[in-house]
Amino acid sequence: MPTGSEVRRKFLDFFISKGHQEVHSSSLVPANDPTLLFTNAGMNQFKDVFLGLEKRDYSRATTSQKCVRAGGKHNDLENVGFTNRHHTFFEMLGNFSFGDYFKKDAIAYAWELVTSPEWYGIEKSKLYATIFKGENGVPRDDEAYQLWLDVGVPADRVFEMGMKDNFWAMGDTGPCGPCSELHYDMGVASSDKLRPECAAGECKFPCECGRYVEIWNLVFMQFDRDAAGTLNPLPKPSIDTGAGLERVAAVLQGVVSNYDTDLFTPLIKRAAELTDVDEKREEAKEAHAKSAASLRVIADHARAATFLISDGVIPANEGRGYVLRKIIRRGIRHGRLLGQNKPFLHDMVYAVRDLMQDAYPELNETADRVAKTVLAEETRFANTLDIGLKKLDDDLAAAGGSYAGEKAFKLYDTFGLPLDFMVDAARDQGIEFDHAGFEAAMQGQRETARASWKGGSKASASPVYRELPPTVFEGYRQTESRDCEVLAIVHNGAGVRELKAGEKGELVLDHTPFYSESGGQIGDTGWLYDSTGNTVVAEVETVNSPVQGVRAHRVTARQNIVVGDKVNAVVNSDVRRATMRNHTGTHLLHAALREVLGKHVKQAGSLVDPSKLRFDFSHFTGIADEEMQDIEDIVNREVLKNDRVEVIENVPIDVAVNEYHAMALFGEKYGDKVRVIKIGDFSTELCGGTHTGATGEIGLIKVLHEGSVSSGVRRIEAVTGENSVRHFRKDHELEGVVATIIRPGEDLAPAAALRLEIDRREEEIKKLRKELEQARMKSAATSVASATENAREVKGVKVLATRADNIDRNQMRTLIDNLRTKIGSGVVVLGSVQDSKVALIVGVTKDLTGRVQAGKIIAQVAKHVGGSGGGRPDMAEAGGKDPAGLDAALNSSYDVVESLLA
Repeated sequence: MPTGSEVRRKFLDFFISKGHQEVHSSSLVPANDPTLLFTNAGMNQFKDVFLGLEKRDYSRATTSQKCVRAGGKHNDLENVGFTNRHHTFFEMLGNFSFGDYFKKDAIAYAWELVTSPEWYGIEKSKLYATIFKGENGVPRDDEAYQLWLDVGVPADRVFEMGMKDNFWAMGDTGPCGPCSELHYDMGVASSDKLRPECAAGECKFPCECGRYVEIWNLVFMQFDRDAAGTLNPLPKPSIDTGAGLERVAAVLQGVVSNYDTDLFTPLIKRAAELTDVDEKREEAKEAHAKSAASLRVIADHARAATFLISDGVIPANEGRGYVLRKIIRRGIRHGRLLGQNKPFLHDMVYAVRDLMQDAYPELNETADRVAKTVLAEETRFANTLDIGLKKLDDDLAAAGGSYAGEKAFKLYDTFGLPLDFMVDAARDQGIEFDHAGFEAAMQGQRETARASWKGGSKASASPVYRELPPTVFEGYRQTESRDCEVLAIVHNGAGVRELKAGEKGELVLDHTPFYSESGGQIGDTGWLYDSTGNTVVAEVETVNSPVQGVRAHRVTARQNIVVGDKVNAVVNSDVRRATMRNHTGTHLLHAALREVLGKHVKQAGSLVDPSKLRFDFSHFTGIADEEMQDIEDIVNREVLKNDRVEVIENVPIDVAVNEYHAMALFGEKYGDKVRVIKIGDFSTELCGGTHTGATGEIGLIKVLHEGSVSSGVRRIEAVTGENSVRHFRKDHELEGVVATIIRPGEDLAPAAALRLEIDRREEEIKKLRKELEQARMKSAATSVASATENAREVKGVKVLATRADNIDRNQMRTLIDNLRTKIGSGVVVLGSVQDSKVALIVGVTKDLTGRVQAGKIIAQVAKHVGGSGGGRPDMAEAGGKDPAGLDAALNSSYDVVESLLA
């Protein structure tokens, strides 16, 4: 019986033996693809290859790709743990052909791997194949049908399916084609047994009772759908296949549920230990089923959280971080259902690492950081739950006979309160729970998530770009290139022969010194001159790469430009040098942050332009002033060393990472050969950007700001070179201003002296403010003291309504207490206007609260000033927005009290 790791390895080895390049799994955060929430299929990292945007050194590839399906259109999180085959995180085994082999080889490879005793050796009599039956004007896949027969699949085991199941499309437009699937008969034990024939083992393929499980999907990309919906044959048809590792392992290990494979059982065992669950001692069958489901949820969600955080996702309230937060909190919730109320999920991170580090060695480096992130979320969630419980109590108190499902869903979604818990709480108080409303709110959220993340709808490259050869980039060595030929012109998205003076467009040259926007560094700016070098024919605003290797210069034409013209390309060297200083400074800053704060620090984003550098990184707390000083000292020490910035070209990726120990940058996609930037023994990173020749060229690095971007992510902004000089000049000007403020003779640094002077003045202001408040209080007390004589008697109760402006609420409460004492027994209504805002307080003496309550009085009086309020029977407060209505409000007090005493 093969282990899950052996199943994975055997798949990859099989395709390596067939001439495929093994490619490591890409990040769960899709590189340069905002259309996808998470990497959710093996083909994601090859999307640009299929679209023609990118070229690789190989035409066949095989991968075991880590995937997450837990948001967007794949929003079935609630099923995970309660079915045999739903997961948030899973691995997709795949083989790919980029215009190389097609259906014949893809089907032959699949059948050989699955059935050959040398490989998986699955019993042929338990396998079924499907093909596309033809639908919506697309013909039946006769070729695939015949190919399945040719490899030995009996005709009665090849079934036809429609567009829904057996036709795949990358998006509304672009590559698409029919599919073939392999299904395995798991046996009667895997059936849900809801139908008698399924329970009796008499159901036939393709019954959807759970008995017949898809284990491999072969996608034949043979069409390109245009905007009109027409399917045009692709010039180079391609192959994209996907087989779920967990499903294949279940088949080969002879178990019904994926959770019973060795990919999960160690995690479930550890989850049971951490939640103090002993399944052997579970007496009731129902209790056992519930605890088993919760343990599966914890195991699955621990995998997803570990890999997502390892790949740079941080819990947040939107986007990817929101989905991660929901996964973590669902895992915590199921731990609580098992009785574990203390943090435990962070310990599951190490169980995931121990189980999967052979296939994903990066987990060894990231596990500590991941565990800290999960622990912080567990702590935060505990506080959130407490708030949610209080809100549930308030909701139920005001619910009446039924608790609205929409309100319950808000507590479920925002505060993580379990549905079962809320249902039980409502039942305990004799309140009906609105299940239908809850489900409607849940469905509404799913639809919102689907609409937010379309997934996969990335436009294919314009044919103008796709047909061009790569641009020769000369910008690492020079900032001017002569006799550059204009290969293509794009205007308003279409290829044209000429760009007229004054028009904007994109030019592609055969060679260029202009850097294309990438890796956080902006594209170069500059000029294109005519062949004489005397006349500017276009101003270059920026440069990008619509297709890998092809550089499009976004320009404003100053002269007419025609395809075939020769131009001299000149980069604005001042802007380039300033950008280079900031880029090299970013590398130094990254290394210094890791040295001072710890090795958990990883880049989470960056922006490098001529004016500044911005660097986002993973860290859990703010940086102390002393730490920031250390960081700034370290980077400037490296600048003063004037070490050479060594550039090492065309390094194999495994050599760069394992031998040079180079750090990869967030959101970047790397090929087999990479460029390494090495600064002495201090910093080594993979980077394609432009850099200074030595650290001394940076001049000086000055950190301007540090703050939080989101939970677990901090941001630093800094300047270098001339911009740092300008910053110090401003500081010097400020120092001159400070010198005029501070007191002479104090031997302190300007900053310390300024703080001392500010503290002195704040104390003086506090003293003056206190004296002013005392004066106002004294004046108010005097004015209202005489007002007690104006108290009216309403149905035997003294009522006093008066105003005292420009005092705060604390002072008003003091006056209320004094007036209640003075009148002995009665009602006091006090109003005040301060800074155009109205405050009202009603006080009722204790002996009268059984007859009239302050809260009921304030509710009616406050309406006159456009406000509302509430409080205790003896004291209630309100605010208002209409100062002009205060006198009317006070005058209404007598009638209000009278009506309440009736």
